[in-house]
Amino acid sequence: MKYAKEKQLFSHEHMLYLKRRRRRQAVVWTLRVALLVFLLAAWELVTTVFGWVDPFFMSSPSRIARTIASLYAEGTLFYHIGVTLAETLVGFAIAVIVGYGVALALWASETLRKVLEPYIVVLNALPKIALGPLIIIWFGTGSEAIVFMTVLVGVIVATLHMLSAFIATDKNKVLLLRSMGASKWQILYKLVVPSSLASFISMLKVAVGMSWIGSIMGEYIVSRAGLGYLIVYGGQVFKLDLVMSATVILCILAAGMYFLVVLLEKAIVKNAES
Repeated sequence: MKYAKEKQLFSHEHMLYLKRRRRRQAVVWTLRVALLVFLLAAWELVTTVFGWVDPFFMSSPSRIARTIASLYAEGTLFYHIGVTLAETLVGFAIAVIVGYGVALALWASETLRKVLEPYIVVLNALPKIALGPLIIIWFGTGSEAIVFMTVLVGVIVATLHMLSAFIATDKNKVLLLRSMGASKWQILYKLVVPSSLASFISMLKVAVGMSWIGSIMGEYIVSRAGLGYLIVYGGQVFKLDLVMSATVILCILAAGMYFLVVLLEKAIVKNAES
């Protein structure tokens, strides 16, 4: 049905282009899956089948699968996933909203931007893990401390990313709107925000990774549950299968969250084109 509609709307040349693009996408996805299967198979062969590397040190896909199945059977798998996912999503949302708002404020006031920009750069360079003891004192040992660490890691990056995008707005277009009597709010709404949409999506992609880094860092410092807790506990008692299992789950969750941002990007692009 979709192909028939496209055939009615587009020329023969454009249909050939779409067909080639679909073929390229199919090839890319096939190669991605093949590479993943190859790496997993090589990992299993090196550790379990041939025994070239002791699986105690780097686990193996089969041992990871058994560990995840064991966590599921114990009823703790989705509990730990839920704890980390909730902390990450809350921290991600706060970091994006606050970062975007701060970037708007800095764009609106050049004086404020010149005053605060050096401090923001210093805060971005500061190793956030060094604030761990202070965060525990401020927020205690609950999820609030982990969410704050997630926000702390992501908010500066979001601010700097969006501020750069706002400042990079075409100055000639800004001058044109000003010459037509547009207010700063109208310039922001009509020009700056729409022109920075691609950078906003890019910022979301970066913030996804930063939010997972922040939540796991927070769980390293203080946690009673979560995937970071499983990694720390597994390392302390030398259950490296547990460490690798939690890491694999983290990779899957992070990839899923990134994929949702990609879907959002496609929806925005499709809406803009229509």
